Amino acid sequence: MSTLTYPEAGATRLGPLPDGYNHLHHRAAIGRGRADFEAAGAAVTEWRVHRAAGAGVKASAPRAATGATVDVSAGIGRLRVTAPCEVVWTAYEKDRTGFAYGTRPGHPERGEESFVVELADDGTVWFTVTAFSRPACWYARLAGPLVPVAQHWYARRLATVLRRTVAAA
Repeated sequence: MSTLTYPEAGATRLGPLPDGYNHLHHRAAIGRGRADFEAAGAAVTEWRVHRAAGAGVKASAPRAATGATVDVSAGIGRLRVTAPCEVVWTAYEKDRTGFAYGTRPGHPERGEESFVVELADDGTVWFTVTAFSRPACWYARLAGPLVPVAQHWYARRLATVLRRTVAAA
């Protein structure tokens, strides 16, 4: 049974992103060709890119599956923040692989974030992070405008880590 903390589940897949939230869209080229696409898709859906970017990941499934729960954490010791999520959709298609998770109770934000790898007609492999979110607790509200800055930084970090992962594959 889903316990999402927002009503617009799936909006990162179907669009448009809902009003009343901060929006994030980051797209980066991370490789070329089918082999890079396959390597990137596996790294994203098997949680490896998040872990390599420094996040703690505790998932109920070895790869993204609709309904799987995921606790993503960041920080050190008592300053570690855990963000409970649930996978709301997946894409395992010929030229598109990825997923989105939405926030569950205890997450400092409310909203959804997707991580998608696509193979374009020209052979470029693109990685896109799309999200909508708003504060759900006092410390996220207190952080105010720093939260979107941190989210953009993390999206760029994921793209950089994924580019390196693909190059090493």
